[in-house]
Order: sequence, then structure tokens, then C-alpha cells
Amino acid sequence: MKYAGDWNRIYEAIKSKEPATPEEITASIAKMTSGAITIIDDDYPERLKRIYKPPFVLFYHGDKSLLYHPKHVLAVIGSRQPSLYGQHMTKAIVKDLVAEDVLIISGLAKGIDHLSHQMAIEHGGKTIAVLGSGIDRIYPLETTDTYKVMKKKQLIVSEYPGDTVPSKDNFPWRNRIIAGLSESVFVTEARKRSGTLITVGYALYLGKDVFVLPHPANIENSGNRLIRDGAILVESAADILEEMGKVVRECEEEKPAQQLPKSFI
Repeated sequence: MKYAGDWNRIYEAIKSKEPATPEEITASIAKMTSGAITIIDDDYPERLKRIYKPPFVLFYHGDKSLLYHPKHVLAVIGSRQPSLYGQHMTKAIVKDLVAEDVLIISGLAKGIDHLSHQMAIEHGGKTIAVLGSGIDRIYPLETTDTYKVMKKKQLIVSEYPGDTVPSKDNFPWRNRIIAGLSESVFVTEARKRSGTLITVGYALYLGKDVFVLPHPANIENSGNRLIRDGAILVESAADILEEMGKVVRECEEEKPAQQLPKSFI
């Protein structure tokens, strides 16, 4: 809390064994309005330990048990200004995914992120939002109603405490958490040089599948390029469910569990 979730400053403070006075500790605890999980807690999500610079503290509101969802967990990400086609397909596919108990993770940004959370909630599914702002700061304001619902009945997480103001660097950085918590990533619409592609990069770094919705060739979109480079083409929820099922069967029947080298943790 002293360094407002800044990973590098926290790391340096720990490395140098910077002391914290009893007064600082008491003041920090008094300011907290959310729950918190630290990297040394037994219930810290195993998936997050494998990402690049895992957060030292994960602040949260809502149902913490969703971090340990027993079935499939899918990140659904995309443009902040989606086309009507992107919106329509996102709605249809997310609806079918949550019907099969797939948990949806996204970033509660405007556009595809917000729409994904809304559809999961509307159709009785489970969803997790990873914020690029403080856990108590609603950003953007157009997501206020969804934030309030998720705070009570779903799960909101952030490595930034309290009312920390978002910066332009926070959002690409939080995407490593979205990729880390998910089993796979689904891109429904992505413009060139978008934050969506940063999440894809983190997912690929972790060896996770990337699913992509194809778009017309005359529309500016990075999705088709991702498919050309090896991402899995998705035309319906069935494509994702089938592939995720294959992954589960392969892991259970053929492949022993593998751990990343310690240098990656």
C-alpha cells in the first residue's frame, strides 16, 4: 500500500529489507476496505506464481473462491470500440460458454471486456474482473453498475490498493494477470497495436492456447493475422469447448503435469 502497488518499488523495498513502523502498518490496515491475498499465503493462486513478476498482493472484492474455479477458465478480450459484428458474436459465444460452466475473465474496460462480464452475469455464469486501477476505483465510470454487481456476487481483483488512480502503464501491465489466471485466451476483436495483443503475448509466453474470431478481410483487425500465425479459429462456442476438452483429456490421459523452471517464477 505504501508504494501503491508499484511492483518494482515493492521489490526494491523487500530486497533492501526496508523497515515498516508499527504506525505505518496500523495506518495501512485501517485504510483497507477490501480483502487481500499475499504471495506468501497458502491460498495465493498457483497460476499467478508462474507469470512474469507475480503481484506481491492481490486485493479483491467478492467471491474469492472463483480464483480456484474447478473447471475451465477463459479470458475474453477485445477492442474498446468493437464493431456490431464483434459485439454480436461476443454475446452469442459467451452466452454458450457460461452455459457449460466456463468462467470468464476480462479487464472491465469499455467495449468487449465490459460486454463479456455483462453477458456472463446475465446468463447466470461466473466472471472475474482484473482492474488496472485501485480495487476501490471504478474506471471507466460507464462500468459502474457492473462493478457494483461483481463486487457482491462475482470477483474483482487488482494489484493496486484502495483508490489508486490508473495510469496508462497500468493496463498493459495488468494484462499479465488476466493471462495468468486464465486457462486460455479468446480474442473476439483486436485493432492493431492494441492492449489485446499484449495479453496474447503473455498467454503465449505461458504456453496457453489463443482462440480468435475471424473478421472480414477488408476490416482493420489483428485477429486474422493471429490466426495466420497459428491461433485457433473460432466460429462458435463449440470450437472453444471442444479444444479445451481436448486439452483436459491430453493432460489427464497422456501428459504428466509440468512446472515452469524456477527462473520463470
